Amino acid sequence: MKKHFRNAPYLLILLFTPLLSFIYQLLNEHPRKSVEISTSIDQFIPFVPAFIIPYLLWYVYMLGYLIYFCFKDTRVYIQTLIIIAAGEVVCFIIYFFFQTTVPRPELTGNSMLIQLVRYIYVNDEPYNCFPSIHVLTTFAVMLGSIHLKNKHLLNTFSIHFGGTLIIISTLFVKQHVVFDMIGSMFLVTFLYGIIFEPYQVRMAEKTETVYVKNKG
Repeated sequence: MKKHFRNAPYLLILLFTPLLSFIYQLLNEHPRKSVEISTSIDQFIPFVPAFIIPYLLWYVYMLGYLIYFCFKDTRVYIQTLIIIAAGEVVCFIIYFFFQTTVPRPELTGNSMLIQLVRYIYVNDEPYNCFPSIHVLTTFAVMLGSIHLKNKHLLNTFSIHFGGTLIIISTLFVKQHVVFDMIGSMFLVTFLYGIIFEPYQVRMAEKTETVYVKNKG
């Protein structure tokens, strides 16, 4: 319990997220000449309104698991946030100089799912798609979770299964195209290698040093 109280102040770091959202909105609401990068694969992927559910659950997924990371392992929490912040800054630079757009289907009907998709379409212009921030942040959490120790099997499953659903939902609700998804995953993997891997190497070296001393 004391550890949880000690970790609680680190939640304040999450306050930087509204600033990132504000920057995204500025770029999203001021479109310039946009490029469409969809492929034949994207045309083959159907529009499935039901995927708006995992798409919207992204908000709960991100907040819930970042809070979980904070109390489970502060180091992993901070490293994951660094990946997210650095990744979004890279995205904003790309959005400014290379703005892309996604063709959206015409929405018909008034079912609850269609209404939810319509809400997203109205509040999120089809610009600034490459790389996808939805995918970037979700994949960062998925990779960060690998370093959490003593996770319950159900937790591991929900992080990766839920994350996978969120990532592919961006394609099925036509918010993003395949290149947006690939670009985000490549960017996160690159940042992950810079931020997480050197720490793992140092930890391995420390462990080896301790082992040698004990052996001696």
